[in-house]
Amino acid sequence: MELRVLNYFLMVAREENITRAANLLHVSQPTLSRQIASLEEELGTKLFIRQSHKITLTEDGLLLRRRAEEMRQLSDKIKEEMSEDKGEIAGEISIGGGELQSMNELASIMTAFRQKYPLVTFKIQSGNSKDTKWGIEQGLLDLGLLIEPVSTEKYDFARMHPIEQWGVMVSVDSPLAQLDYVESKDLRNQTLILSSSRPMESELNYWFGADLKKIHIAANYNLLYNAVIMARSGLGNVLCLKLDANYDGMKFIPLKPALTYNSVLAWKADQISARNVSVFIDFVKKYLENISDDEE
Repeated sequence: MELRVLNYFLMVAREENITRAANLLHVSQPTLSRQIASLEEELGTKLFIRQSHKITLTEDGLLLRRRAEEMRQLSDKIKEEMSEDKGEIAGEISIGGGELQSMNELASIMTAFRQKYPLVTFKIQSGNSKDTKWGIEQGLLDLGLLIEPVSTEKYDFARMHPIEQWGVMVSVDSPLAQLDYVESKDLRNQTLILSSSRPMESELNYWFGADLKKIHIAANYNLLYNAVIMARSGLGNVLCLKLDANYDGMKFIPLKPALTYNSVLAWKADQISARNVSVFIDFVKKYLENISDDEE
């Protein structure tokens, strides 16, 4: 399976029309049709549903589109790494992660790094822990900001300093807004909007204990901004991590007993990284060590 043919496939999938795709690819329509037919024969499945005025993807076609886009991203990343100027630190460093307090510290590190190596650019991919780990495993992400625990067999990492704290985001008009902290009993018979993170789901279930059966779940989320919008509409209170962000009409209240975690900047263990990534990792380690020394 050639990357060139996958690029043809992606163009046809995007345009939903062979003629238009052929014109954009600067190939003849019969040539493009033969390439797509050969790809379907190679994979042993139909990729498109052909109609009179357009073609649409089958379920297998949708899956291939996702995989083909991932392969193209990885191909682009390899080409960029191979073509980097060996004399200077340059190129893109891709980092994935969720909405965490430690992003403040990471942003400071990135700023200091670019002051030293201005030819480096960063690509930040927001997503949950599962998405970030998958991106690192597939080579689409160089590093990821993750909440501990993190597998020491799969990843090397540097521990960030900020503490990630769980709490409840409620309307300032809610009786809960008068509390300094929230216990599980305070949430009995409350309607909640919960994080879709599987690891945190088990932790929160443990925190609730028997009171878990007495709460009502209205929705799940992976981005707090969207969850707050739902909360403002009256859908429920948001169980979330504390962030350095203010939302009009909303108040964050920490949980008691406290539910807190450390976060780490992780990368794949025993992997030879691109030069710019290796230099950045060393920079991160020294930066965090210097902060730890200053705090002692």
